[in-house]
Amino acid sequence: MSSSTSRGKQRLDIIMNQLGPVPDAKKVILQRGPSDVVITVATRTPLTKARKGGLKDTPLEELLIAVLSAVREKSGIDPALVQDICVGNVLASDQAYLARAAVLTAGFPATTASSVCNRFCSSGLLAIQSIAGQIMTGAIEVGIAVGAESMSTTPDNGAPAMNEKITSHPLAGQTQQPMGQTSENVAGQFNISRAKMDQYAAESFQFAEKAQKGGWSTDEITPVAVSFKNPKTGTVESRVITADDGIRSGTTVESLAKIRSAFPQWAPSHTTGGNASQITDGAAGVLLMKRSKAEELGLPILGRFVGATVVGLEPRIMGIGPSIAIPKILDRFQLSTSDIDLFEINEAFSSMAVYCVEKLHLERSKVNPRGGAIALGHPLGCTGVRQVVTALSELKRQGRPLAVTSMCVGTGMGMAGIITSEQ
Repeated sequence: MSSSTSRGKQRLDIIMNQLGPVPDAKKVILQRGPSDVVITVATRTPLTKARKGGLKDTPLEELLIAVLSAVREKSGIDPALVQDICVGNVLASDQAYLARAAVLTAGFPATTASSVCNRFCSSGLLAIQSIAGQIMTGAIEVGIAVGAESMSTTPDNGAPAMNEKITSHPLAGQTQQPMGQTSENVAGQFNISRAKMDQYAAESFQFAEKAQKGGWSTDEITPVAVSFKNPKTGTVESRVITADDGIRSGTTVESLAKIRSAFPQWAPSHTTGGNASQITDGAAGVLLMKRSKAEELGLPILGRFVGATVVGLEPRIMGIGPSIAIPKILDRFQLSTSDIDLFEINEAFSSMAVYCVEKLHLERSKVNPRGGAIALGHPLGCTGVRQVVTALSELKRQGRPLAVTSMCVGTGMGMAGIITSEQ
């Protein structure tokens, strides 16, 4: 070592000793303060198969009424304290009208405002970020973020037709690619094999089956009373939907391997109905406010919303969005993947899920331990909130404090957020 290098090291050691020990980033982020944005209620409906499941005849506005009523009742607070409600939704063409009407019907007064947001699969997380941001800046004191989607009554018709100026643009034109094609793009470009995709999907089903049989999700779910049209008799029945119905018990790699490709027109044609997210109906909601307000109202604190971020990327490989968004949010708070106890990553397709887990070197047991969208379903606008509800419940079960939630986003984006548990 040269003398100049040695002197430089000595000076650095002196400075570090004067500064004292560097604080542990995880400990810092878990410190509590009165201005923290906290979650005091977190709940969701069951997730059920679109056009087949228990919520197939329940339109968006009724899903919203159900979850908003549940949040109001579970909170026990005067609904007039809620100043704004943001609804994440993707498919409904009249979202703003339905959201406002549902807010009022669910028992909130005219003084409670409402808005809607749409960033495709991250709409629910965007709704949480919107409400949390207003609370942080003092624009409101109390708000609710909701994500909801009725894929039965408002089906996804894919990308709209656009003019040649857009479709001929090298990047903008990629937004016209169907989601199934983007899954095959990821599998092909990053050499994700069909075997790996089926293995991941089998684990998702197996994790979900174990969680459901173990009753892990009971505290997540609010039963929903619905009118259900019996497809066999044509009669309308009253039912109470209490559980997720997309979980395929006994799923194995071998059984998934027998399913034919869903998109044979796009190479390498590894995506199937067994290793992609299910089309599903559902809704979820969280009540947010500052810690000081929650303490003033005497409310239990489930956890804290720390922050969220968004990234953009090539639309044709939109599925890898979490592999970019997660490092960005971790870097913002000086955390590493090893600091995180739980990852809730939306399983839009096995191709992107396998890529993100491998790229980020994540422990598989930390990723969606209750199963993800492959087993539970992906109601587009709901998922961003649903994953937060699930993460809070699972952190409580494990007795651990820190989770990351993330998803890829159609048209080429990714979003990620951090939450903590205080249960």
